[in-house]
Amino acid sequence: MLFHSVYGLRPAVEEAAERLREAGHVVHVPDLYGGRTATTAEQGRQILDEIGRDELLVRAARAAAPHSEEGLVYAGFSLGAAIAQTLALADENAKGVLLVHGTSDLAEDAQTELPVQLHVADPDPFESADWLNSWYLEMRRAGADVEIFRYQGAGHLFTDAGLPDFDAHYADQAWAIALDFLAEVG
Repeated sequence: MLFHSVYGLRPAVEEAAERLREAGHVVHVPDLYGGRTATTAEQGRQILDEIGRDELLVRAARAAAPHSEEGLVYAGFSLGAAIAQTLALADENAKGVLLVHGTSDLAEDAQTELPVQLHVADPDPFESADWLNSWYLEMRRAGADVEIFRYQGAGHLFTDAGLPDFDAHYADQAWAIALDFLAEVG
């Protein structure tokens, strides 16, 4: 289950899904914005604000529910990564979590033995070093098997070829590592 960023279901998300399919994975890509996309982060946040975070999570849960028994690997980009993490930790059938460009808060009583892989810019304007260190420790305390890959000097959404943050070298590197992870857990 692959969730889009605040920009919506853009070509880069479909391209990522196709890359995963070519590696042999079944990939579900819900459109949480109902066909709307943004060309700027500000426009994306406006769409998000109109829909509301709670409704967005409900839409994501509805999209995942029919596939949960299959044992999903939850994945997402930035905002979508936060959604993926939240749903995976609540899904007893989840197989793993692949986070690209983002994380989310954990409930104090969160418990999971899931393998979790995070790919993030270093530094990242939305995922500070202090936050990531705290997040890592909280995930480990919850029981997750966590790997973090940091990409020095990359922009926040460095895997999205349609955005100024794109970095082809780091995107290829992240995808190679992520595909190995998915081959192991998915």
